[in-house]
Amino acid sequence: MSVVTPRFGMGASVRRLEDNAFILGQGRYTDDISPDGVLHGYVVRSPVAKALFSVVSTEAVRSAPGVHLVLTGADLDHLRDLRSGVMQPQPDGSRAPTRDIPILCRDEVSYVGDAIAFVVADSREQAQDAAELIELDFDTQDAAAVTATALDEETAPVWPELGSNRAFAYHIGDTARTDAAFAKAAKVTRIDFVNNRLVCNYMEARAAIGEWKQQEGRFVLTTGSQGVHSMQKIVSGVLGIGKDELRVMTPDVGGGFGPKTFVYREHLLVLEAARRLGRPVKWTGDRTEHFLTDAHGRDNVTSAEMAMDQEGRFLGLRVSLIANMGAYISQYGPFIPVVGVSMSTGVYDIQALDVSVTAVYTNTTPVDAYRGAGRPEAALLIEKLVDACARDMDLPADEIRRRNFIRPDQMPYRTQTGRLYDTGEFEGHMNQAMQQAEWTQFSARLEEATSRGKIRGIGMATYVEACAFAGSEPAHVELNGDGTVTLKIGTQTNGQGHATAYAQLLAEKLDLPIERIHVRQGDTDELKAGGGTGGSRSIPLGGVSTARAGEDLAEKIRRIAAEELEAASADIELKDGIARIVGTDRVMDFVAIAKAAKKPDDLKGFGEFVQDEATYPNGTHICEVEIDPDTGSTEIVRYTIVDDFGATVNPLLLAGQVHGGVVQGIGQALVEETVYGEDGQLLSASFMDYAMPRADSVPFFHFETRNVPSTTNALGIKGAGEAGTIGATPAALNAVTDALYRAYGIRHIDMPATPSRIWGAIRDAGMQ
Repeated sequence: MSVVTPRFGMGASVRRLEDNAFILGQGRYTDDISPDGVLHGYVVRSPVAKALFSVVSTEAVRSAPGVHLVLTGADLDHLRDLRSGVMQPQPDGSRAPTRDIPILCRDEVSYVGDAIAFVVADSREQAQDAAELIELDFDTQDAAAVTATALDEETAPVWPELGSNRAFAYHIGDTARTDAAFAKAAKVTRIDFVNNRLVCNYMEARAAIGEWKQQEGRFVLTTGSQGVHSMQKIVSGVLGIGKDELRVMTPDVGGGFGPKTFVYREHLLVLEAARRLGRPVKWTGDRTEHFLTDAHGRDNVTSAEMAMDQEGRFLGLRVSLIANMGAYISQYGPFIPVVGVSMSTGVYDIQALDVSVTAVYTNTTPVDAYRGAGRPEAALLIEKLVDACARDMDLPADEIRRRNFIRPDQMPYRTQTGRLYDTGEFEGHMNQAMQQAEWTQFSARLEEATSRGKIRGIGMATYVEACAFAGSEPAHVELNGDGTVTLKIGTQTNGQGHATAYAQLLAEKLDLPIERIHVRQGDTDELKAGGGTGGSRSIPLGGVSTARAGEDLAEKIRRIAAEELEAASADIELKDGIARIVGTDRVMDFVAIAKAAKKPDDLKGFGEFVQDEATYPNGTHICEVEIDPDTGSTEIVRYTIVDDFGATVNPLLLAGQVHGGVVQGIGQALVEETVYGEDGQLLSASFMDYAMPRADSVPFFHFETRNVPSTTNALGIKGAGEAGTIGATPAALNAVTDALYRAYGIRHIDMPATPSRIWGAIRDAGMQ
């Protein structure tokens, strides 16, 4: 039976509507916007990781050429600190106190890059030059910079009044049940590893423009974000004003990946300066500032052990996790390890679980959500551990997984952490991926590589993640007078292709050419509420709402046409922007229908899908590597992906999301590393010191889907924005470890598995 591919709707490979403007350089980002009379700000940042300080004098700065304003912490007592609202309950039920982020530090700094002063001048260059004239006195103190040793007695406290560097504790699972499982185990496998800290490095560095509209009695903030409404709520709270006294706008955004969700100090500083000066104030960060100040990701130190019976079946899992929060508690920082450990058991039927999380402070940049936000950490933990279990049990990597997968007949399946998987056929996509990767023929490729003096490894990761969390994202559509349709929705594209995906779903309901649909996001004046973009929620939630809004508008269009054409609405069909009485040549186009409407609401559609549970994308990634033992350099020679995303809206957009996520995951596994010195200095603060994956770092991917529709989502969609990152890191690391184990018996290597680290491991093994 042939399958008809729709022209525009669900499942069509529609090219991105956004791309022409971007390719021609017609994108409009925050730094492209320059309101009349705009001034420019520069942030004076701490050069040391921990110190008491005082501002000796700002006189020279204030009298420097072009300078209009200098702000220090003493000037901002009326502004609240940036405070996280997601501190998690500790095992005793209490919530630990937060350490909030001051808009400007008052008398102490806690990491390199901490904000001390804000200088506003006619140009950024003048502001930056003048900033060097500020007189500061630092009483430098010992810093805590290493996650693994943050709780050691000899480590300096970040916040002495707390008594230690512990930020909070969290526990999930049943300790007694897990102890019993380990007591009867035939074999216990243990691993210890570091989940390295990352800097996300979106292409567009952050920027913000603040304006005070005297006549309107309100502020306007223009900034790249992942959702204007959450930013409006937080910023207005810090300012101590009502939400209606702040308009937030987001133009084009050059990448988000999580860190552009958060409110940063500069958002408040440009608004405060604009209010004082009566002129717009712009701040644009550079790449070094991004490294120093934008929220970092990951940074965990983990110990995990698995109890198994004689057949290699999993009986119980213990995990001890140290999660670095940085110097302050960032917006969602405490939630990231908590949501991560909720996915500890992965795709496996593990009936006993004991997980402890200890969050710590260090004198480093605050840590928060980065693509996957805890779920990549969880997938790496369980998939690295499962491979270690396979080696201990002398079982193939696929066989130990088969013996422990949650079976389809167990669905819906409630994990020991409370997650409810609705659907999943894990062995099915693993088998399909193995076939596409020619897994069983690997030995021949290994032999050929050996003949050339290379070592070769193959690794897999069978992952599941939670995304599109419970909630909703309402959609509002309207038929315009020119026959086009406008969608307003509270998510925010950062390059994912929202304008295309949403338009596809509307085009299908209205049978309207896709180029006649306009998607509007990023303005709190146009839409009063929205959940923003994060957690792969835009299409699973917003897409369903958009489809429903399209259905609502289509019915209203049919009713208007039926009245004008003197027919029943059931006899009206929509085709290419025309309403027609079925089987006749009597028609009305959408322009005429818009004119015929008796009231504005007749041309508006609304849809809202409320989802009660997360969705659970899953899949298998298989990575094959070749390593030169003389240099330690790794080449990924094959990469195969078979994913279950429930349903596909646009295969082209989906492939782009998966490819990008996989490259980011490979980057963490092989090259990316944030390095702090013992004194808290960031040693990897530029692209000269922080390696990024490049085009020649990865091969062409083989990607396909084996979708099992979600029963949680109304369109069967499971979400896909972060999944590539979640599957890739463990697959790549397992492949490298497999190569080292086969050749030299090396069982472990920390990330990133750089050439120098691999070369050193081989030498330490005494094999070269």
